[in-house]
Amino acid sequence: MRAAQPGLGPQIGRGLAWSSVNSLVLRLGSFAVGIVLARLLAPEQFGAFAIALTVQAILMTLADLGMSADLIRSAEPARKAPTVASLGIASGALLAVTMALSGQGVAELLGSPDSGPVISVMAVSLLLAGAGVVPYAALQRRFAQKELFGIAVSDFVIGTALTIILILAGWGVMGLAVGRLVSQSVALVLQFVLAGEKVRFGFDRSVAPEVLAFGLPVAGANMLSWVLLNVDNVAISRLAGPVALGFYFLAFNVSNWPMSALGQVVRSISIPAFARLARGNTDKSFAAVLGPTWAVSLLAGLMLAVLAQPVIELVYGTVWLSAVPILAWLGLFGALRTLFDLAASYLLARGASRPVLVVQILWIAALIPAVLFGIQAGGTPGVAIAHLATAAVVVCPAYAVALRRSGADVRAVAARLWPPLAAAVPAGGAAMAALGWAPTPLTGLLAGGLTGTAVYSLLLGRWFRQQIRDLRGWMPADAGAAPSPAPAPETTTAAGPL
Repeated sequence: MRAAQPGLGPQIGRGLAWSSVNSLVLRLGSFAVGIVLARLLAPEQFGAFAIALTVQAILMTLADLGMSADLIRSAEPARKAPTVASLGIASGALLAVTMALSGQGVAELLGSPDSGPVISVMAVSLLLAGAGVVPYAALQRRFAQKELFGIAVSDFVIGTALTIILILAGWGVMGLAVGRLVSQSVALVLQFVLAGEKVRFGFDRSVAPEVLAFGLPVAGANMLSWVLLNVDNVAISRLAGPVALGFYFLAFNVSNWPMSALGQVVRSISIPAFARLARGNTDKSFAAVLGPTWAVSLLAGLMLAVLAQPVIELVYGTVWLSAVPILAWLGLFGALRTLFDLAASYLLARGASRPVLVVQILWIAALIPAVLFGIQAGGTPGVAIAHLATAAVVVCPAYAVALRRSGADVRAVAARLWPPLAAAVPAGGAAMAALGWAPTPLTGLLAGGLTGTAVYSLLLGRWFRQQIRDLRGWMPADAGAAPSPAPAPETTTAAGPL
């Protein structure tokens, strides 16, 4: 007899705890490695790798055809898994061959011929991503963040060690590509082992249309999301060159810290949790999660924006100071990206994959002309301003409409947005004042960060504690347990994607 499943509240709680540990450890590790790589590689090498990552990231979103999200939220993952496994490996192989054969031509088109071989080598990652759809979704579906943490640590340690060894051995930017492929291969093997399930290939004509009807809009939205987050790289590479792209790429990575850390924690449990927490046609679960998420992400983005100069100078050295005005704008954009990721997760959990695609289409349609105008008017800082302006003016209203149509209580959402914004104004001013009195980058970072955080916490502390209490009210201790996956025809249970 199958052991009783724990309640949804304990599952989410353990998932959040392990996901937080995962995010904290890996972000600190990535931070340290980023410092090392910035001192080993020149800005133009960073630019070449940025181009390769741009191409790979855009195509990676198509590797699973959006099927992972469907398996995570599905009530019948075992029935869908064989068809998903077959579609995943086929799409990954097709994309890998396409990227490998077109790598040099794409690199020259984007104004960075040196990135051609790197693009071709990194094509293998698309095949690995397609092959890992099923085991990864199985782990995500049951909130197995402890196992995912072990996989991520192994991935990070092996990839980092190999990358640094190869760079020191003279491989240059190619060392980054090879290190990434080896670590991804290790992660794929561990996903299969820890998921405890055998992948069964097959094709059910009744399942495929259902899976693709949900998944293709998700894949399209994911692809457009990566396009819009990388269209700036393409524009800068073509119009300003790889050196300028290197500075911008570093600033964007730094601005991504709050998105990566907090976003990973929330994203790891949001789709399966929202799928079971949503209640009725006017649902407050999104607002309950948004409150504390927005408060933390806004503080992180604000401090990155205000303290951009001491952060860049202290961490990466004076050679990278040209990235400071870029980071000043992208820090705030990183905070908004956390909210957009949460909104997309809620919509997918409610089965609204097409509205997510529509928002991405509107976003990129507005961003492309904004980026082109920004780089002509203000250089790379102008591109950062274009990102922030488009997010605030176009994307926020678009997600608000999509959320309302999908049942979220938009009034409750709006009520949770303005208190952190109001607290951010004096907090930012206090941080800037403290920074002005500091004689060194280290003292400036400490004084500005501590002062700004203290003011923000003082103004928002009571409100934040109430948000945590509201969130706990949406996580029952013994109700809403996750349904057990139906057993597959064999003795194992198939579920979930990458």
